[in-house]
Amino acid sequence: MGMLLNGRWTDDDGAAITAADGRFVRPDSAFRDRVTQDGASGFKAEPGRYQLVTAPSCPWAHRTVIVRALKRLGGVLPLLESDRPKQQGWAYSRGFDDLAPVDGTFHVHQVYSAARADYTGRATVPLLWDRRTRTIVNNESSEIIRMLNTAFDAYGDAALDLYPAALRGEIDDINRFVYDAVNNGVYRCGMAKSQAAYEESFAKLFDALDALERRLGAQRWLVGDRFTEADVRLFPTLVRFDAVYHGHFKCNQRRLVDYHNLSNYLREIYQMPGIAATVDLARIKAGYYQGMPHINPTGIIPLGPEQNFSAPHDRARLPERR
Repeated sequence: MGMLLNGRWTDDDGAAITAADGRFVRPDSAFRDRVTQDGASGFKAEPGRYQLVTAPSCPWAHRTVIVRALKRLGGVLPLLESDRPKQQGWAYSRGFDDLAPVDGTFHVHQVYSAARADYTGRATVPLLWDRRTRTIVNNESSEIIRMLNTAFDAYGDAALDLYPAALRGEIDDINRFVYDAVNNGVYRCGMAKSQAAYEESFAKLFDALDALERRLGAQRWLVGDRFTEADVRLFPTLVRFDAVYHGHFKCNQRRLVDYHNLSNYLREIYQMPGIAATVDLARIKAGYYQGMPHINPTGIIPLGPEQNFSAPHDRARLPERR
């Protein structure tokens, strides 16, 4: 996958860590500042000041794009999405501001080296760039979505709160469970370098999906009786599951369509206003099957499976807060 070493790109990926037993270990994010309403953090929420850089196939980036759409921040926070095959990491046909393509292609690692000339590490998405101070504010998706949920309420939909105070403890608990076993669990299956590590992650993943299936058979949403950040964080993994993770990452005990409640839940979220436009299955599949030659060296993109996220769902049978 490649990385930056003292601000220079190298195709060697020393940051893609594998534990001694073959388990995949995800590196921590390096930029952890925050945008706030009052600017006390040093980064004040202002229209047009920040740039969100993402990639359609990346589930971590996808959650930020979803919150941007739901909070109606399209006119406040410009979005740059990867539209070219990975070369030196995520690649784009255009840059922004004074960050321009090199030899016709812009790479996300250029943003990292602009923020920190001697940066060493992976050049990941999403990232939130401050156009005024020319630095990366944050490249941790879980923190970016919290900022988008409240910091820009003066300019977006302040009525929507995806992290309500009364539910925060329960949201945090389910987030930890979903991240460990499902969001990162599929990667631990696909990136495992030992049979034992793969089988351990595989069992944990499908135990978690079984538990979520039971949970969503009794309630409409993951937490309480309303759509929250917890649902935003689960959706990108579910929408990629049958098309990518089932085959590409060897998560093949069951398909998502084999889970009645999870598949109906997936369709309900997909059909919420603004969500479908954030999902591009063709680019999602290309990003994985062509962008991970160490897993799929031929780069062939499978034609299936047939999926219809617009088909009717049965979630209205369960209560929801209005």
